[in-house]
Amino acid sequence: MKKLTALLMAATLASTLFGCGSAPAAEAPAETPAATESEAPEASEAAPAAEATGPVEITVTTTFAGEDSNAQNYKNAVAGWEAATGNTVSDTSATSDETFKTRIITDFETGSEPDVLFFFNGADANDFVNAGKVVSIDDIRAEFPEYASNMNDDLIAASPADGVKYAVPVNGYWEAMFVNTKVLEDAGVAMPGADYTWDQFLADCQKIKDAGYAPIAAALGNIPHYWWEFAIYNQQTPADHLNIPGAADDATGSQWVAGLEDIKTLYEAGYFPDNTLSATDDETFAMFTDDKAAFLLDGSWKVGGIVGSCQSDPDDPSTIDADKLSHFDVTYFPGKGNRKTTDLVGGLSMGYYITTKAWEDPDKKAAAVSFVEYMTSDEVVPIFAQHTASALKNAPKVDETQFNALQVKAMDMMSGVTSLTGAVQDLFNGDCRVSTFDGMPDIVVGNVSAADAVQEGIDVYNAQ
Repeated sequence: MKKLTALLMAATLASTLFGCGSAPAAEAPAETPAATESEAPEASEAAPAAEATGPVEITVTTTFAGEDSNAQNYKNAVAGWEAATGNTVSDTSATSDETFKTRIITDFETGSEPDVLFFFNGADANDFVNAGKVVSIDDIRAEFPEYASNMNDDLIAASPADGVKYAVPVNGYWEAMFVNTKVLEDAGVAMPGADYTWDQFLADCQKIKDAGYAPIAAALGNIPHYWWEFAIYNQQTPADHLNIPGAADDATGSQWVAGLEDIKTLYEAGYFPDNTLSATDDETFAMFTDDKAAFLLDGSWKVGGIVGSCQSDPDDPSTIDADKLSHFDVTYFPGKGNRKTTDLVGGLSMGYYITTKAWEDPDKKAAAVSFVEYMTSDEVVPIFAQHTASALKNAPKVDETQFNALQVKAMDMMSGVTSLTGAVQDLFNGDCRVSTFDGMPDIVVGNVSAADAVQEGIDVYNAQ
């Protein structure tokens, strides 16, 4: 894990540092006119190595949908592959959430899985990996030697189910705290920096509340995931964050309990919206973008949603209100204990799988390989990676003037990161999280103790 973290950090910093016009990173991203209006790379630039025997249709499922900043980039790239090969894609992409994850697992169980899947490479994929429903990179390379050869193999994550690599990554992610600086200014609170502590955060939340704003935009009854992750991380360090507790009262279990109790403390202090237990994530996100809440803990993909909220036409970057966008920034989650404020959750947690169903179909095998090779080429990956990380061996250079103001702030924030550690919730499979994810409302109102909720999740984990 130390080696992986170091490699991920190096890749991320290489992708995000900017200065002197020489830092490698992404080409024009989705939120800029150049990315959304441009065509996909010419076939000669990203020509797939694997060629299908004739025009075929493959089914592809990804998370590049909804407000994901790469949704349009994905559409452009699919169009480029179709033009280059004559093949077509039946797209069944959807926004990533727990419902989406459940749907994917169900599709595999019922034989309805796609030919190509862009999905998580952690424990969420264990069921279909264990069932032999996806093909390993090594097995694909045995027939197509150049498959993913442009990737740094050390940055391709192995499945926790069997230690084998299946998913070819495209773009990494980070999780951090977005800030509405207009709300901070109205409340007399300074923009948090790299040394921001939990105690300072609590004091600022009180000032923001006293000024008539919601300090934290979060729907604890709908999407408590990010707060769950960082509240637990704040009891730990990068070295032990990915440990799964054996019991709620052991060292790691006690850290999980303490983290959930910190969320309960924030709730009792009134730092979440009044309707945090009944609101949807979309509703609390709107509070943040409408200058009604100060802090939003989320992932790098949320940059696109924030930028879109500053456009009169969410699909047209030329309609952006630069003044409104200037009110948004991004910083590190407040540190506590031995976790440095600049230690973030992030990495390369998703990638393209080729299913066994497609691999064993003589008409679809080459097309599926061709599609993944195109989507993970040196020309296409940087468009998706934007201000995050990639596993490319040779990332192209970028003209940073193509980025919007919030993306530049994100790159600046990332240049100060001291470590990237994966999300432990990705190792704590779906049903294990029910007692603390779905059960978060009961925890914060005191109907269920944090210790009991954690133990329930551990029991489910151990029973699997």
